[in-house]
Amino acid sequence: MKRSHYISRLVIDILIITLCYFTAKAIFPYSGAGLSLRGFVLYVYAAAFWYFAAQVTYLYDEFLSRSLSKEIVTVLKTIIVQTTFMVIALFFASRNPLDAKYFMFAFAVLEFVSLPLAKYFTRWFYATTYYKDKVQTKLLIAGAGDLGMDFYKLVYGNDKLGYKVEGFVDDEIKSNLNGLYLGKIADFEKILSEKHIDEVVVALPNTAADKIKQIVDISDNNAIRVKIIPDYFNLSQNVAVSTIGNIPIITIRNIPLDDAELRFFKRVFDIVFSLFLFVCIFSWLFPIIILSIKLSSKGPVFFIQERWGINNKKIACYKFRSMNTSSKDIDENGVYQQAVKNDKRVTKVGKFLRKTNLDELPQFINVLKGEMSIVGPRPHPTPLNLMSKSIVNNYSLRHLVKPGISGWAQIHGLRGSTEDPSLMQKRVDFDIWYIENWSFLLDLQIILQTVINMIKGEKNAY
Repeated sequence: MKRSHYISRLVIDILIITLCYFTAKAIFPYSGAGLSLRGFVLYVYAAAFWYFAAQVTYLYDEFLSRSLSKEIVTVLKTIIVQTTFMVIALFFASRNPLDAKYFMFAFAVLEFVSLPLAKYFTRWFYATTYYKDKVQTKLLIAGAGDLGMDFYKLVYGNDKLGYKVEGFVDDEIKSNLNGLYLGKIADFEKILSEKHIDEVVVALPNTAADKIKQIVDISDNNAIRVKIIPDYFNLSQNVAVSTIGNIPIITIRNIPLDDAELRFFKRVFDIVFSLFLFVCIFSWLFPIIILSIKLSSKGPVFFIQERWGINNKKIACYKFRSMNTSSKDIDENGVYQQAVKNDKRVTKVGKFLRKTNLDELPQFINVLKGEMSIVGPRPHPTPLNLMSKSIVNNYSLRHLVKPGISGWAQIHGLRGSTEDPSLMQKRVDFDIWYIENWSFLLDLQIILQTVINMIKGEKNAY
């Protein structure tokens, strides 16, 4: 996608958001008539978080390669993310919550109507002007395996991408390609001389390095461009290609949160949401929990334990104490003792706290300190990390991002005792999937499911 297309689509959306904002403000002037400083700040806030929300939902990625319905769904997701942050901002900043509520409703409705319409007409404009008379690039695909066929399915019938597949070459005869199988790789040069080919897409496995070089050399001699689809999906489902200087680099396990903008977005949400909880909920809930702990057993209210954070950095993780002070993490044999069902070390109040996850709430202090995030892989105590590193595949990859109070593994019931290494492996697999597929909407889903689980009670929480 050309950068000019990206900029034009962003500018159009910002103009529409501006129109929606000031139209809603004219109907419900929550901060007084005219453009007040408070109103202007909220407008800047709305525009900025539209941009960040669009980065999270990948709204401005190549859009003509996806269907209109997917485009509209992506727009609606972006509006929901932006609206969520605006509601939080209005909660703290508005002098008149009632007017702010009506304003926000009007603003959201206007966006829900106007932005999808804008996307429809934008797609129509590009399809009928820029791409209408564009000559299609004629492709030859080297490799008719899964990789080549996936690419073929992507471009087949999608004229907006500007490609037309002339055929395949593959050393295995493919009689099921409806005449598109042109021959073996040994026939590649002859096929180029017989057909007009603009580009060659190589979709061969990495083990076929000699054949790939042969195809590249022949294509170069015939002044034909070559594109290679990297076959690294057996290592990770998420790879990225970039350059350092003039050297191309393929990044295995491309992590969305490596993007500074997305990390900033997630951090802002962590801070704003945590402050909201401390003001509205923890201000009365914490005293109740503290009093219950003090009345039920002797000892401190908080339990502070060394755990591992991002990049294996040690952090002091806060929890409400749920066990007797005489209990020990390490037994006489030097083995870490995880909590088990009907664990005698757990107090009566502690059992309720652990069952409802309320014992984890002090970790919002870790979130405000920047050591943890609201959502991420659960941090494990140091002894458990040391035990698991050598027996669980890819265990240390969990520490590529900040640990979380709740995570993708936890909402799928993967919590509690992991004495069986297969249970820890399954938890780690879920954590890695989360890291590679992070999105803000996924975080919201995990938060919502965590709240539901807290109300129902966790069956694996001991």
